[in-house]
Amino acid sequence: MHSCPFTMKSPNPGNFSSLEDKVFLLLLVVISLAFALILWPFSGAVLWGVILAVVFAPLNRRLSKAMRQRRTPAALATEMIIVVMVILPLMMVGASLAAEASGVYKRIESGELSVGRYFQKIFEALPGWASHLLDRFGVTNLGALQTRLATVLTKTGQFLIAQAINLGQNTVSFIISLGIMLYLLFFLLRDGDSLARRIRDAVPLRAEHQNALINKFTTVIRATVKGNVVIAAIQGALGGLIFWILGIRAALLWAALMALLSLVPAVGSALVWLPVGIYLLVSGSVLRGVVLLAFGIFVIGLVDNLLRPILVGKDIQMPNYLVLISTLGGIAIFGANGFVIGPLITAMFMAAWNIFSPPK
Repeated sequence: MHSCPFTMKSPNPGNFSSLEDKVFLLLLVVISLAFALILWPFSGAVLWGVILAVVFAPLNRRLSKAMRQRRTPAALATEMIIVVMVILPLMMVGASLAAEASGVYKRIESGELSVGRYFQKIFEALPGWASHLLDRFGVTNLGALQTRLATVLTKTGQFLIAQAINLGQNTVSFIISLGIMLYLLFFLLRDGDSLARRIRDAVPLRAEHQNALINKFTTVIRATVKGNVVIAAIQGALGGLIFWILGIRAALLWAALMALLSLVPAVGSALVWLPVGIYLLVSGSVLRGVVLLAFGIFVIGLVDNLLRPILVGKDIQMPNYLVLISTLGGIAIFGANGFVIGPLITAMFMAAWNIFSPPK
């Protein structure tokens, strides 16, 4: 009786088993990379689905406990809270910000808003030694400065026109990404614990190493969102409020810029309110300038020092210079999502090396 070739035993079972393992691992890596390639167009939606699931996991557990461990209603309730408290406000602010940015661009294009004129007032108010020093470096060459500004504004206009042409397509893409994020978020909230257990079982690491890496991952995600994002939003809101009270135009646009800069350590919102305050002083609005600078120093500037220890704590244990470099590098590589991805990769890098070579 002839035996089937697919059921024949290898004369050296050990080598056969080793070859099977290698082929299977290679197949596993190839399939995983192909799956990642499929998900890449919606990587942002997947990322923020995971981030929101991690941040709101404690709330989801409390709701599930209150609903007698009914995971589906708890996940739906948590997702509705996220939509009402996070997504809808961001969409409304984004729409208002886009309208205000468009208005500012039109004022610049018409000549009503002249950046060169503002620089001229500041240069005229400088003492003689400072003007002479800037003149030696060619900084006071307003003609060259205006030429550069015109080039930047032209490119900005071309970009805005391109965005207007692709508005419909971008809107559809945004809606699709939002739908994917919400859909994924529901299942991560409902089945997150079981999925985490599956990952633990699949990863060939010791239990203590798995716990260290997973704890670092969740800590960085929560600290980055709760700390950096909330603090940036508060600083931006306070900056926009004082700009609005002082009658400075495009307060919402300035607020968004201050919030964005607040995400970058060691830079902060002072890059906005400090130059504006100085301009108000040198242009004759001394009281408004003093109020803005005082508010920036004693209110906006202290938000970070007061709230960060409460919202972030000391769990990340990353030096400030690493936070700065990883945030800037993450933004440079991954765009807006990089302010989370950069510190996360750095924290996981440090955790992995601490496991490999524990500090003495």
